[in-house]
This record gives sequence, C-alpha cells and structure tokens, in this order.
Amino acid sequence: MGIEIATLGAGCFWCVEAVFDSLKGVKQVDSGYTGGQLKDPSYNEICSGTTGHAEVARITYDSSVIAFSALLEVFWATHDPTTLNRQGADSGTQYRSVIYYHSEEQKSIALKSKESAGEAGLYPNPIVTEISTAETFYVAENYHHNYLKNNPEQGYCKMVIKPKLDKFKKRFAEKIR
Repeated sequence: MGIEIATLGAGCFWCVEAVFDSLKGVKQVDSGYTGGQLKDPSYNEICSGTTGHAEVARITYDSSVIAFSALLEVFWATHDPTTLNRQGADSGTQYRSVIYYHSEEQKSIALKSKESAGEAGLYPNPIVTEISTAETFYVAENYHHNYLKNNPEQGYCKMVIKPKLDKFKKRFAEKIR
C-alpha cells in the first residue's frame, strides 16, 4: 500500500480530471495522452484522430485510502463504456474507454471489474472498454489542467462537466473529500 498510479480514459479528459480530482485519497490528476505512435503529441495532433493516442487522466493516489478497484467503480459509473470511440458528442479514437494498467495486479483487477460491470447489467449494450499495458504518458498542454476550476463559465464546463460532476458527487458522496 502506498502511492500508486492509475491511467484511465473515459472520453474528454476534462471530465475525467474533474471527477477523480475530488476523491479522497487522490493526490494528483494530470490530463494527457497515451497509447499512440507519435512521440510528444500535441492536442491538435490528438484531435486529428491519426496518432492513436487516447485522452487520459493519470491519477496519483494513496492506495491505503482508496483502492484501485474503488477508482474503477467510479470509472464505470461516470461514463458510457459501451460506445466505441465516443462519449456523448465527443467522437474519435482519442475518446475511447480504456484502462491502462501499471502492474499485473491492476490488470487482474481491471479484467475482473470489467467482467463484473458487464454481468451486473448496468448497461444495455456490451462493454467495449480496452484494457492495455500503460505506455508512455505525455502531459497535456497547461491550459487543459484544472479545466473546470479555471473555466467554470465556459459552455462545455456548464453543459457537460458540471452536470456530470454533480451527479457523481451525489452518488459517491462518501468518497468525496
């Protein structure tokens, strides 16, 4: 037990960051890119859909406070893991649902969690979430970090992130710091 890393993709990293940043035990959330072929990609290159990268959040957490399995419980509940390369109006491979594992233990937990989520009948369609080995993580440009906090009046924040965050906080009140 101690400080660990989880890397999750669940659509736009602004939403993922806002959700996980409010959890007890989470020390830091960095928006970025991983899983593609281009070294040190930019946001514009990612948005082209040709680099193979996913928008992800790299979550640094204290596993003595919150377990990886608890992070995955939040992951499954805060996005639609049944839509391939899409979350809401955001479309493209960069928005895919993906768990990048950093150890064999995380891989095992992720596979079991995905199976459990599928068996629980939480979704009307099959889960298409990718589970892959963590690759090189590239930190996103500075303006992507703390996006909701820095841009609360921006349309995407008001229409997409804020409602998702409110719903999450209501459901997981005991996990919020």
